[in-house]
Amino acid sequence: MNPEHEARLIETCHKDPAAFGEVFDHWYKPVFGYIMRRTADYDLSKDIAAETFLKAFLKIHSFHWRGISLSAWLYRIATNELNQYYRSSKYKPQSLQQLLENPQMEKLLHEQAGDERELMEKELKGHNDYNLIRKNLLKLDVKYQEVIALRYFEQKTNSEISLILDKNEGTVKSLLSRGLEKLRNML
Repeated sequence: MNPEHEARLIETCHKDPAAFGEVFDHWYKPVFGYIMRRTADYDLSKDIAAETFLKAFLKIHSFHWRGISLSAWLYRIATNELNQYYRSSKYKPQSLQQLLENPQMEKLLHEQAGDERELMEKELKGHNDYNLIRKNLLKLDVKYQEVIALRYFEQKTNSEISLILDKNEGTVKSLLSRGLEKLRNML
């Protein structure tokens, strides 16, 4: 999505919350995929994706396009939710009550479900190399997991990762280098 379209979409969402459906439709699958590749757990991924988009829906009125794309903002929220999950023993989405109070958001989430679970789990199980790497990736510090997942699973550039994680580009390069070295040593 080009920056001009994003800026218009954000302004439209500020005036009409129902316009958030376009944000959801455009970015749900990539963000859900990112979360699924990090957790390899469909139900948990659905919870984290729901929380990610609910938080975005509730905060879209305060988001103003200033060179940071909606995509980077959504991945940042998803990354924060993943970090919260990995820091706590049980992930407890904080906004589920708000979700129940927002029938528009609940409808959007249920429309996406379909055969998605079966397809995603089948795809993950079919990739032995991915599973081996993911298993070892989880042994790394979260800071390495984030940059490696965003760079190699999501094909984000270092500058995009920098925006998503709110770190400077040099730090991202350094984390990638060190993380990959640690991962190579494990394999």
